Amino acid sequence: MEEKTYGAADADPWRRRRVTGAASVFAVVGALFAVTVWGRHDAGATGGALALDIAVGAAAWVLSPLLLWRPVAAGLVLTALAAVSPAATAPATIAALQVAQRRPFPAAAGIGAAGIAAHAVQGLWEPRGGISFGWWLLLITAAYGALIGWGALARARRALLVSLGERARRAEAEQGRRVAEARMTERTRIAREMHDVLAHRLSLLATYAGALEYRPDAPPEKLSEAAGVVRAGVHQALDELREVILLLRTDDAGEDGRPQPVLEDVPRLVEESRGAGGAVELRDEVADPGALPAAAGRTAYRVVQEGLTNARKHAAGLPVRVALEGRPGDRLVIEIRNPLPADPDAGPAAPGSGTGLVGLTERVRLAGGRLDHEAGAGEFRLRAWLPWPA
Repeated sequence: MEEKTYGAADADPWRRRRVTGAASVFAVVGALFAVTVWGRHDAGATGGALALDIAVGAAAWVLSPLLLWRPVAAGLVLTALAAVSPAATAPATIAALQVAQRRPFPAAAGIGAAGIAAHAVQGLWEPRGGISFGWWLLLITAAYGALIGWGALARARRALLVSLGERARRAEAEQGRRVAEARMTERTRIAREMHDVLAHRLSLLATYAGALEYRPDAPPEKLSEAAGVVRAGVHQALDELREVILLLRTDDAGEDGRPQPVLEDVPRLVEESRGAGGAVELRDEVADPGALPAAAGRTAYRVVQEGLTNARKHAAGLPVRVALEGRPGDRLVIEIRNPLPADPDAGPAAPGSGTGLVGLTERVRLAGGRLDHEAGAGEFRLRAWLPWPA
């Protein structure tokens, strides 16, 4: 990879700006210094007075770039020079403007007051022809007030722009965080959906494969039938995996128009388990399953699906009882029971992640319901309550 080197100006853009600003201030103050000295000469200043103006003006000219680094200190020095000679008046007023732009108002007001006092001293020892001292002091005060107000306004505007820029950066960072959270939420949702769909389907395949393994002496037609079920189940699992990816971003139907399973599909789910050799008893006392909202119906379907899957994994061959009860305006209650295996140390009939009930509990909670599960009195019980608005 090619390594790119950066110069000092690129590494510190503020330094480059200050150097440019210092050059500009130096040029402006130099021009004003020359004009002031020329005007003093034309006004009749000669000898020691003109030499004093040149010396003070030159000193102020040399010190003026320091306003960009030390505005208050440099401003005080230039203000003191303004009390000695009019040649420092221009740098002193520029100092007041710089301090107002770069420092808080109290510091700017102090420099302004010092500048007014310095020019008052200047007006006392060198009277202005054609204008009284009072009017002279009034004009100086107005000038300093205008400079300080202008500088304070520029500082406030710059602070506002910085604040708006910071808010924009924070909003962009917040948006990035929200996008990242949305992606993580979607990935979690995909993982849960894949677990619910594929764990059920693969547990059925494991049951049929187990029959093929432990009953090699079965009639050929039975072996062929079981192999066909396994093959069809694999294809169906792949189709359901594709549906998961396509359907996750919709509420009621996928991008290909096929609806997701709801409460009315539970009997079909039970028949699939019975077809795999499971002894499943269904007691359906739901008043109007079609009236259940689609989101709650999908959650109810996943609860039954997860319950049957866990029963096949941990209590293979034992009977399972599924009970559904509910009506609009009340709630939907789902209860799944199965006896505990005789050997509690035996492993599951099919591998699993061990987090199915954790994800299912979160799914039910997000749907506004509650899910409990416990093992006791020789059986495992899974109960879920889902709200059913009228």
